[in-house]
Amino acid sequence: MISSAEIRSRFLEFYRKRGHTIVKSSSLLPGNDPTLLFVNSGMVQFKDAFLGLEKRAYTRAATAQKCMRVSGKHNDLEAVGPSLGHHTFFEMLGNFSFGDYFKAEAIDSAWTFLTEELGLDPQRLYPTVYVDDDEALRLWQEIAGVPASRVTRLGKKDNFWAMGDTGPCGPCSEIVYDRGPEACSCGRPDCSPAKECDRWLELWNLVFMQFDAREDGTVVPLPRPSIDTGLGMERIASILQGVDSNYETDLFLPIMRRTRLLLGHDETAMRANIVPYRIIADHSRAIAFLIADGVMPGNEGRGYVLRMILRRAAVRGRQMGFEGPFLAETAQAVIDTMGHHYAELVERGEFIREVINEEEERFLDTLDAGRAHLDRVIEGTIAVTAQPGRLSASGKLSFEATAALRTQPARLSAAGVVSGREAFDLYSTHGIPLEVTVASAADRGLSVDTEGFERAMAEERERGRSAQRFGIDAREELYRRLDLPMTGFVGYETCRADSHILAIVRDGARVAGAATGDEVEIVLAKTPFYAEAGGQVGDTGELLTATGRVVVTATVESVPGVIVHRGRVAEGGMAEGEEVTAIVDQERRLDAARNHTATHLLHRALRQVAGEHAAQSGSLVAPDRLRFDFAHLSPLSAEELGRVEAIVNHQIRANSPVTARESSFDDAVRGGAVALFGEKYGDRVRVVTVEGFSSELCGGTHLGATGQIGSFLIVGESSIGAGLRRIEALTGRGAETYIRGRMDALESLTRVLSARPGEELQRAEDLVEQLRARRRIIGQLQRQIARRDVDSLLGEAVEVKGAKVLAVQVEAVDASALREMCDRFRDRLGSAVVALGALVNERPLLVVGVTQDLVAKGLHAGELASIAAQRMGGGGGGRPNMAQAGGGDASRLSEALDALPPLVAESLD
Repeated sequence: MISSAEIRSRFLEFYRKRGHTIVKSSSLLPGNDPTLLFVNSGMVQFKDAFLGLEKRAYTRAATAQKCMRVSGKHNDLEAVGPSLGHHTFFEMLGNFSFGDYFKAEAIDSAWTFLTEELGLDPQRLYPTVYVDDDEALRLWQEIAGVPASRVTRLGKKDNFWAMGDTGPCGPCSEIVYDRGPEACSCGRPDCSPAKECDRWLELWNLVFMQFDAREDGTVVPLPRPSIDTGLGMERIASILQGVDSNYETDLFLPIMRRTRLLLGHDETAMRANIVPYRIIADHSRAIAFLIADGVMPGNEGRGYVLRMILRRAAVRGRQMGFEGPFLAETAQAVIDTMGHHYAELVERGEFIREVINEEEERFLDTLDAGRAHLDRVIEGTIAVTAQPGRLSASGKLSFEATAALRTQPARLSAAGVVSGREAFDLYSTHGIPLEVTVASAADRGLSVDTEGFERAMAEERERGRSAQRFGIDAREELYRRLDLPMTGFVGYETCRADSHILAIVRDGARVAGAATGDEVEIVLAKTPFYAEAGGQVGDTGELLTATGRVVVTATVESVPGVIVHRGRVAEGGMAEGEEVTAIVDQERRLDAARNHTATHLLHRALRQVAGEHAAQSGSLVAPDRLRFDFAHLSPLSAEELGRVEAIVNHQIRANSPVTARESSFDDAVRGGAVALFGEKYGDRVRVVTVEGFSSELCGGTHLGATGQIGSFLIVGESSIGAGLRRIEALTGRGAETYIRGRMDALESLTRVLSARPGEELQRAEDLVEQLRARRRIIGQLQRQIARRDVDSLLGEAVEVKGAKVLAVQVEAVDASALREMCDRFRDRLGSAVVALGALVNERPLLVVGVTQDLVAKGLHAGELASIAAQRMGGGGGGRPNMAQAGGGDASRLSEALDALPPLVAESLD
């Protein structure tokens, strides 16, 4: 049997022999398409080449591309598992021509690879063409010998591809594989590739990009037509390995075998649970590859998708019998299966397992708690069914149901029905699948609003698609239309250069000139100004002409290669075509360079101290500070931060040379240069090296030697999300200013404490201990006063449905003293509810105690405290007999206390 690894290898070698450059798969995080959440096809990394915005060293390429989709015709998440061919993560084999060959060679190479290289039966291959593409129809007959009767014409929906509303587009030609009459699912006598039927497997899509769609709706021929193709790896593997589903190929079977081994299942048990097995296998691939490419579980965008599919797999595992985390083991099967080609899986293998384990453990705790939430939702639905004023099955309307009716009526559905929103919250927040909610509700004689659940699910799918909906910037579209040449950047060598003005933009439109006061964007033929990129902020400075001056406040790259100077005309005016002198603020540039070179030192030092997984996931390089985000699961200790800081400062004192050179991407990586996850690199890259210490691919501005940094000081380390940490640091003048400020503060503290230099800490600790001792004395005195006040306050208790209720405001130093007073009142009153409020550190605090006999009648201190605290803009809870709550509005403490007697009366009905 031909393995998937061999299919991949033979595909790439076939096209290499046909003059194609083999290009490594890009990250799943698109580096050049702001409209995409993930890379979803092979052409994404070549988008700028197709648009003519990027020149590559080759005109034909081939790839095995990692892809990810969580929505669309073949990638609806809920279909993954039940369907034999739906996936989240998948591989796309593709060959591309950038104005080189066109339809004839694309058809010839695809047909030759399938029929000769792979040995597929030509009689089982059925091409489709766009309805008006007579040329493609003719070529299939001439090149492949396919008769016209076996070529299907399809409309725009199926066989016409466009990059967007405007831009490159063209007809498609798909190669469809006939799986045989026995695979027919439609049962129609006219079954054909034009029908939706399992018999026909869409295998390879050839896109002929030959037109340019204009904004006015017209379509004109491209001067250099191009080719973009995509062959589904999972699908071709299923055909060549002679199986009926992608899940039976060697891309998935090792993961499913690992799952079987962990569960102790035999083949029969696996077949009985085949849908969960498929879900776990599919999602394990997506999880491993997403984390390998730098995505961490989170609540938004890409992180939300990762968390969602990890939870979906974990739930299915729990249903099949897993009691603890297991997904790190199935992810290891992915690493073992695919790590030979995708080295990032192996390189980050340990970190992938750690992230999965931590996220899964946290979720399983949530899932266990979710069962309690499910029980409460069902009990609340039963109570609501009884309606206020009528008895529920338990004899009364619960506090929870009463609170729900009062605060969230929209969340409750019809009598006897768990609302769709509640069911969806159980699924999305607590991990309870819909089928579990339906079964549990049925056991209690209830139903579930499944249509409402589906509506909520649809809203969530939209959130998954658009949580990071990056719209295409209007400025980007403007500069694409202007079609300006790439700007010559000379800023590595100088901060001053003579040039001329190519274009002036004001108020979103190109203009011939600008006058004093105008806010403008100016493009020069060449410039020393560095455009914001790679975390480094853009340069500022000024542009001088014979007649005017522009103060540049920001420099950006609106489209690849075109540098835009944003600023204001401070004096005179200027016009397109004028000669100009561009002058960068050199001191600001040097400050930024200090922080950028220090960032490289910090990156290497972190990997030495925390581990090689501590890779950069984001950064800010500004003149006044640097910020560095990296992958790590726990806070760095003070000792670890000290070691990192010491390593960086050691390199600064070594005054090591910092050099930059150009190289091919492959040579740079082979030479040990670090390439950052999610970054888009061209064929030629710039390698910045600190002699003997670090080497990174980087386009930013740097110093000539590390000693120019001056000093390095870490001023903060924090979490920015699950598995992501952030370090903030200062260098050079920024560090000096910070240290001077801290020294001034220390000198002021020395005076205030009346301490000698060096004794400030001991003096402060002595004063704090004195303060604690005096607070203890104050607390004791307050307790003595409280005991004397008990008798006078007992008289304020009121009778409510046979129970005594005391709700009063008292003086208390802290929550502990308030609880102690509550216990004393409760003991003196007998059968009672005691609610005491106090202002502690100027914030309202409420403690509620309920005697055991009233707890037996259904009263719950936690529910009482929670509902009452809402009156003062807060919340809380606790046990049935004792609870505590806080608030944000001290002026409404008395209102919260006044709410207690009516709540008690309502509960005792």
